[in-house]
Amino acid sequence: MGRKKHTPGSFVRMRLADGSIGYGRLLESPYAAFYDYRTPSPDSELDRIASKPILFRIAVRHLALDAWDFIGERALEEHLTQPVVQFMQELGDFRRCTIFDTAGNERDAEPQDCVGLERAAVWEKEGIEERLLAALLKRPSAAEERLKVRLQ
Repeated sequence: MGRKKHTPGSFVRMRLADGSIGYGRLLESPYAAFYDYRTPSPDSELDRIASKPILFRIAVRHLALDAWDFIGERALEEHLTQPVVQFMQELGDFRRCTIFDTAGNERDAEPQDCVGLERAAVWEKEGIEERLLAALLKRPSAAEERLKVRLQ
């Protein structure tokens, strides 16, 4: 709808593989949050969308934004302005991990400290849509599984 705005607080919606519609919200670039909300036809009611829980917050490739519909914008709620916490794991030595956030904090960590955190990655449109649909259907996501921390 209208001009595409890649600004924090913008709401986006996307058609998922099963034909339903999923919803997200742009955070500080390049991050976005995705809602636990899916509809059979497009919803533009921002209050209803914003009231839903967040499933995950990840970095999004800029090109994905161009494929989605922008349906409105409003200031981010406080819980969406919190730093995004992620981890990195060395390929050569999986026991070496770093936990960091978008506020600039960083620390060395054990692999088990990273369980439940997002691996630092920039997600493509297809991976995001697959992961969102899997989460909404309470199924595992192949893309998400590949990025989980390696414990051994």
